[in-house]
Amino acid sequence: MKLEICANSFESACTAQEAGAHRIELCANLEIGGTTPSYATIALVKQRLHIPTYVLIRPRAGDFLYSQAEYDCMAKDIEICRQLGCEGVVIGLLFPDGSVDKERTTSLVKIAEPMGVTFHRAFDCCQNPLQALEDIIATGCQRILTSGQQASAIAGAAFLQELVEQANDRISIMPGSGINSANIEELIRQTKAKEFHCSAKKERHSEMTYVNECMQQMGAQPSMSNLEEIKAIVAKIKDV
Repeated sequence: MKLEICANSFESACTAQEAGAHRIELCANLEIGGTTPSYATIALVKQRLHIPTYVLIRPRAGDFLYSQAEYDCMAKDIEICRQLGCEGVVIGLLFPDGSVDKERTTSLVKIAEPMGVTFHRAFDCCQNPLQALEDIIATGCQRILTSGQQASAIAGAAFLQELVEQANDRISIMPGSGINSANIEELIRQTKAKEFHCSAKKERHSEMTYVNECMQQMGAQPSMSNLEEIKAIVAKIKDV
């Protein structure tokens, strides 16, 4: 049983490792679903961490229908991750009709070699998820991160089990979204999955003593990995 933690900074990545996570998905801007982190963040994480690092390759927020320019940026970011020694990347590309962009996904998988590739929750935006599962297997991805096409993994648990059964060890189905120490054991039993993905985040409180109230629109309240929550999830996984 493996636990992947979504870390939105170098500090969060270090916290995840300290708490016992088996792998991190490194990203930025988690409050908008995550985007590709900076070169410096990736490089520093690879210098300091010993657990595997998968980097989110997502050039912007929003949907997963990408222009050629955006695709070119994704390909270059993957090359950079390979050069920095990352263990894998996380991608997801769709067509307008909600089907998997097999050709460009396959191309990115080849660019990533020998790194592993996870297909992220773009899968949950697919119109025909059972066909999408077969399409993603054909591209060479290692795993699919999914909530079972529901708002949370616990709500999608029944369909997650169906996906695990259809995958039949040809690809790993990794439940994610809303997973915590209170529901991880139930999800393990229901889904029969072998990998789980959590953000396990908490709000980062500002230490500013002066705040200009007119500038509150500058951004959402940032978050960081919660050491104690990740430890609790790791302990629950060990007990199952």
